[in-house]
Amino acid sequence: MSKKEIWIDEIHKYTRYGIRGQLLIEKKSKFQDIKILKTKAYGNALMLNNCWMTCDENEKYYHECLVHPALTSSNNISNILIIGGGDGGTARECLKYKEVQNIDLVEIDEEVLFLSKKYLTSIGEKVWSDKRLSTNICDGFTWIKNIKTNYYDVVIIDCSDPSEFSNELFTLEFYRECKRVLKFDGIFATQSESPESFMPIHIEMCKSIKKIFMRSATMYGFVPFYPSGIWSWTFASNNENQFLKTHYKDVKSIEDSCEIWNLNYQEGSFKMLPNKLAKLI
Repeated sequence: MSKKEIWIDEIHKYTRYGIRGQLLIEKKSKFQDIKILKTKAYGNALMLNNCWMTCDENEKYYHECLVHPALTSSNNISNILIIGGGDGGTARECLKYKEVQNIDLVEIDEEVLFLSKKYLTSIGEKVWSDKRLSTNICDGFTWIKNIKTNYYDVVIIDCSDPSEFSNELFTLEFYRECKRVLKFDGIFATQSESPESFMPIHIEMCKSIKKIFMRSATMYGFVPFYPSGIWSWTFASNNENQFLKTHYKDVKSIEDSCEIWNLNYQEGSFKMLPNKLAKLI
């Protein structure tokens, strides 16, 4: 632990995205290097394998946009799968809906869960004590291959960038398994990287998801904490008629609970596809 403020950078393709603060924890788990920094600009910030993952002050830009387009447009939201999401932010947003009865959160790295509960309390808040949430330490692909067909109402992928232990979560085979475990009118949601800093990965994800599901659409927004500031979330379903149409009867209460997301923000974000990406996708 260090009390002295230092700069820590995410270095990516001749650019660097740095934050200054006090290093609270630095350790290596079975899967990755983990750092947590206490900063004046962003509160506590989590870095995995030298990539910024989340922070107290910016996380709602990310978590609200990943969850609410899916849950407000799904006919049923009682049974949800989250792959990743060890900081608790995605589960927190899902648990705002009283109709949610069960969430299976599948996180491969137990250290991420442990350290998030200790240092990222403003993100997870009280989700860890909510009886509707079940946490499972397991590889996400292994988990989903052992789930019966047509089981989940919503599948949310809140994983880190492609790496040695997460590459399978970016494959056609994985998306097919997600489609299989979803009910016919279920919604698939995933973070789909930065269209600027991670353009090749983003384009490949969009193309792959489009191949597997009947309908898909990508939402573009801002996460100032992330490389280049612009990020994306992609949603898919086999229910063409009801895809991304808002059904949730108490949507106003969800809007009131959010700092970033609302239906107007969502509508604009789905129209933000840059022309260079439209040509490639």
